[in-house]
Amino acid sequence: QEEKKQLALKVEELERKLETTNAQNIEFLQVIAKREESIHQCQLRLEEKSRECSSLARQLEMAIEDAKRQVEQARERATSRERAAQSKMLDLETQLSRNKTELNQLRRSKDDAERRYESRLQDLKDRLEQSESTNRSMQNYVQFLKSSYANVF
Repeated sequence: QEEKKQLALKVEELERKLETTNAQNIEFLQVIAKREESIHQCQLRLEEKSRECSSLARQLEMAIEDAKRQVEQARERATSRERAAQSKMLDLETQLSRNKTELNQLRRSKDDAERRYESRLQDLKDRLEQSESTNRSMQNYVQFLKSSYANVF
C-alpha cells in the first residue's frame, strides 16, 4: 500500500508536471503563433515595400530617361543655335569684308576724282589766266590802235 501511495504521489506529481508542461507548451504555441503572425505581417509588409521599391525604381528609370532626352534635346538646340550663330557670323564677316573692299574702292575713286578735278581746275585756272593775259594784250593793242588813230586823225 505504501508503494501504491508513493506511486500515486509520483503519478500526481508527474501529472502536475505534465499539466505544467502542457501549459508551457500551450504558452509556447501561443508565442510561436504570435511570432508566426508577426513574421507573416512582416513578410506582407516586405512584399508591399518590395513592390513599392520596384515601382519607384521604374519611375526613377523613366525620370532618368526623360531627363536624358531633355538634355539631348537641349544639347541639339544649343548646337543648332551655335551653328546658326557661326553661319550668321561668317555672313557678317563676309559682308564686312565686302563693305571694306567697297569702301576702299570708293575712297580710291574719290581720290582719283579729286585729283582729276584738281588737275582740271588747275588747267582751267591756267587757261583763264592765259585768256585774261590775251585779253589784256588785246585791250592794250586796241588802246594802242585807238591812240594811234587818234594821233593820225
